[in-house]
Amino acid sequence: MARGEAGAAAGGPPTVGRAARELLAEGEGLYEAARTVLADHTRAVEAVRTALAPLRAELVAQELESIPVSRLKDVTEGRLRLAAVEAAGLGSVRAVHEASRYELRQIPGVGAQTADQALAAARQIARAVEETVSVRIDVDHPEPRTTALVMALGRLVEAGPELRRAVDAARRLDGRLGVLLPAARPAGGRLRMAFAGRSRRRDALAAVAEIRELAAEAVARDVRLLLAQAATDLLREPASDIEAWVDFELRSTEYYSQLAAISDRPGGAGDVEAAEGFLPSEIAERVHAQPLDDTHRRVSLRGYQSFGARFALAQRRVVLGDEMGLGKTVQAIAALAHLAGQGDSHFLVVCPASVLINWTREIRARSTLRALPVHGADRQDAYAEWRETGGVAITTYDVLHTLPAPDGAAPGMLVVDEAHYVKNPDTRRSRAVAAWTGRCDRVLFLTGTPMENRVEEFRTLVRHLRPELLPEIDGSSAAAGPHAFRRSVAPAYLRRNQRDVLTELPALLHVDEWEEFSAADRQAYREAVEAGNFMAMRRAAYADAEGSAKLQRLRELVSEAAGNGLKVVVFSYFRDVLATVREALDDDAGATCEGSAPESGAGSAAPDGGPGRGADGGRVFGPVTGSVSAARRQRLVDEFAAADGHAVLLCQIEAGGVGLNLQAASVVVLCEPQVKPTLEHQAVARAHRMGQVRSVQVHRLLAADSVDDRLLHILRDKDRLFDAYARRSDTAEATPDAVDVSDGGLARRIVEEEQRRLAAAG
Repeated sequence: MARGEAGAAAGGPPTVGRAARELLAEGEGLYEAARTVLADHTRAVEAVRTALAPLRAELVAQELESIPVSRLKDVTEGRLRLAAVEAAGLGSVRAVHEASRYELRQIPGVGAQTADQALAAARQIARAVEETVSVRIDVDHPEPRTTALVMALGRLVEAGPELRRAVDAARRLDGRLGVLLPAARPAGGRLRMAFAGRSRRRDALAAVAEIRELAAEAVARDVRLLLAQAATDLLREPASDIEAWVDFELRSTEYYSQLAAISDRPGGAGDVEAAEGFLPSEIAERVHAQPLDDTHRRVSLRGYQSFGARFALAQRRVVLGDEMGLGKTVQAIAALAHLAGQGDSHFLVVCPASVLINWTREIRARSTLRALPVHGADRQDAYAEWRETGGVAITTYDVLHTLPAPDGAAPGMLVVDEAHYVKNPDTRRSRAVAAWTGRCDRVLFLTGTPMENRVEEFRTLVRHLRPELLPEIDGSSAAAGPHAFRRSVAPAYLRRNQRDVLTELPALLHVDEWEEFSAADRQAYREAVEAGNFMAMRRAAYADAEGSAKLQRLRELVSEAAGNGLKVVVFSYFRDVLATVREALDDDAGATCEGSAPESGAGSAAPDGGPGRGADGGRVFGPVTGSVSAARRQRLVDEFAAADGHAVLLCQIEAGGVGLNLQAASVVVLCEPQVKPTLEHQAVARAHRMGQVRSVQVHRLLAADSVDDRLLHILRDKDRLFDAYARRSDTAEATPDAVDVSDGGLARRIVEEEQRRLAAAG
């Protein structure tokens, strides 16, 4: 009877006796593997919390020191008498908080009730302060406590995004198998089953059947391998302190993401309402209820990024307008990965040509999705391949109108990057985007330009997405302030600002902006390679301003910074590149996306490096070069810092990268990679230093399949540990040549490699 019950319960062969014992052994193995991963992960997390605790305690103490002891009265609504406490020299909340009840009672005039009330009030203020302080890791001034934190975080970062999946799987197995294995044990022997009561026998057979399903699912998803890899990563010995700091510099975002998750802060957000874009509660609740499948994702999300991806999924047709630097691309990829996990196979991304290669690289690096660029001479073949096999097709505004509409199901999601490019409904690109948005159920527009002061532009975007909202959008809602505007358009618009959500993110964010040569760029580059001119190769991307892919991306970055009121510093090694940049920004008037004429007054360059009117009405200062006197350099920097709102400062990297204080800038653009890495480090350090109150974004413009690629590859193979150590020394600050790892044959080697590559390519 037991055999028959077993077969019926499991839907397969008998699961009593030997077969059941083998299955139970497999379940025990999974259970032990899961518990090992959970225990190791708990230890790793506790190590981070242990390292974090003294740093947070010090920040809390500093805050409490600045709060006068009289504020304790506010907590007790004025009932606390503090005259005796203040007379005893306890002038701050910190002094009371760190005192014991006994110490307070030794003060003449302080009784037991006053001491208890004072301590309770001080603890209440301390708890409130603890919720607001944020630990920042200063890479330029490492000390033992921050080194311990970086090393503890490094173990979790090194395990990668698969660790989260392994821990989730381990928790599920621990929860289910912890209950099922004891219940299934009677099935391991026929005698035990015979003596078990009917109810226990039935429970044992049901448990065996469920264990079989869990084991089969574990095999199908390679859970054993996932758990084994996680256990190995979590047991790996911590890196040396120098290696840990080098890795932190390379992957600081991942370190801060782990820190935010462990420090019990939702996404590192100082204000949950702000991190959720001031959405009405009913929409926020709907977003929180939206699941987010991470099967095809290879990147961890901060809390606000997870919310943004869920918003796009829950609301279906929206504008994500986060300020630049908050990871709109990652949020879009997370939404695409979720839909892929739900069975969708085709997605389409439309973007400016200048960021097409970035999108391709990001999708491949951040997800398991297949990225297919649909651009250039082979675009129709690539499009046909995408329609047949699926993946993420990435195309440009100028190509979109040439692509035939899908004859079957529409893409699972259409993503439109730099969506303000379609603000003019009469242009060809806008009509093409409108045609595709009409076919797609899910549409995500991305723009870093705030819409609150561009109501007509926003109406145009919403017309593509949610035309029924148009009656709700008028100038009066914008006039009431940004929060009121966002609430009025909440069903279709989410925007978060850096100051609201980056309380624990690094003060320095690096982005490599990869571009593909335009035809003009490529011709200039080939000529420089054939001539063996290394310096001409490095600046070939700016030889033709009209066709320069790098220059176009620089314009877009400056325009977005202008939309957010941020100051920008542009560095190049070459004076002629800076002259080209200045002329483009002066004449560009913000690189108007829809090809409209420049605004009145644009293009007014000033003599001798003085301010001219540039992108979006912002002033362009410089360039600061070696031929500009020290006094004149400082005057340009002072004028740049004093300019109201957005402005641009152009600097030759060897002149502007040393000795100047540029912390007024929040965005740094490097026109090309440098042969001497310390030049880049010092240039960025001019903006990212004490006194900088915003996160600094560093955008390095790079051309794929060029000297930029070769240069980075060679320098990456050098001894980066020595380079990282040297960059923190006083010698490096004074004489970069003394510690740079570049060698005299570097230029010759790159020229020869490029000559061979281009010759082989015909």
